[in-house]
Amino acid sequence: MIAFLRLVLAMAVLGASLLAVIPAPTYNLWKLAVAVTEWGHLLAVIALVPLLPGWRRMRMGRVAGALSIFAIGLSLTSLVRAHLISRTLDKRLVTAFGASTPRTLTGATPLTKPLSFGGLMSGPQSPAVNVTTYVYAMRGNKPMELDLYRRSSTPAFSPIVVMIHGGSWQGGSRGDLAALNYYLAARGYIVASLAYRFAPAHPHPAATDDVNTALAYLKVNGARLGLDTTRTVLIGRSAGAQLALLSAYTLNDPAIRGVVSLYGPSDQVFGYVNPTNPRVLNSTQILEQFLQGTPATARNAYASSSPVNFVSSSTVPSLLIHGTRDELVFSRQSELLAERLAQARRPHLYLELPWATHGCDYNFSGPCGQLSTYAIERFLAAVIK
Repeated sequence: MIAFLRLVLAMAVLGASLLAVIPAPTYNLWKLAVAVTEWGHLLAVIALVPLLPGWRRMRMGRVAGALSIFAIGLSLTSLVRAHLISRTLDKRLVTAFGASTPRTLTGATPLTKPLSFGGLMSGPQSPAVNVTTYVYAMRGNKPMELDLYRRSSTPAFSPIVVMIHGGSWQGGSRGDLAALNYYLAARGYIVASLAYRFAPAHPHPAATDDVNTALAYLKVNGARLGLDTTRTVLIGRSAGAQLALLSAYTLNDPAIRGVVSLYGPSDQVFGYVNPTNPRVLNSTQILEQFLQGTPATARNAYASSSPVNFVSSSTVPSLLIHGTRDELVFSRQSELLAERLAQARRPHLYLELPWATHGCDYNFSGPCGQLSTYAIERFLAAVIK
């Protein structure tokens, strides 16, 4: 019976660990893939259980042991790949954006390494951060709100980081993945995380209009809120990354010093022509609802919502972070944007994470979470002098 249980557990762990190297075939397995790739070290610990003393005594136990060893190897691949990237990340950041010294406040130091194995179990410590909600606009009878994150000790007129959540332009919340908001606010930034209207009730350009309205609100009320409205950086995830890129590239506002895209779609025509597996995400339907048609019937909407079309000789510095395993937004989207930025000779870095899938920073202390936070922190310091 013990040998059988060893085998069952080994098979289960091996089955899960395979998602570290193969695409997730369904939406629920994509969520499991996030866990496997960003908490793989914990899965490896579980895989040790069938290897407890006595596993060699029976054939079934030896089979379970072999499967467990294989599962451990698979589950640790993300850490190995992350470590390789961490060795050159500093040099790449300096080459792209110049040397920088991250901001710090008492009790909140910046990350000292791109990847810390000790940090996998306990993330960076941050002092208390206050969150205050403001209404930046009214859309009919609905208040549009944003949350300001800041420490009580943050100096007046500190730079602003505007955070835009994802959700396929149809959902999500300004409170999603707030760990990065707290982290940056604890170190002297004022983080504004905002809500926007959703498709299909409010198709493009409603969400972009909301982002631009929120930016205008922060600028008009900067003195009252203690913001440095001349130093702003936009950060977005997924659909929020598209919104962040579009506003950063089209507003021509010198106050916007840079933009960060985490696994964002930059070319909507490419996204439509190259759809995702509908069992994971029906990207065709999402784009049709967001842009009210197909590239043939809504050509202007597809063009005007694609940040890749607005790269110019004055485009702000851009940090693009994308996992090549992304089943929801293909990493080619960030590659296309990086190619366009290179052609325009604009400062940029495409941080490609070969093990990572969509939403890889869900685990703030995981390989993706650590590398992306380290890169973002130094990017902010470089573009906000």
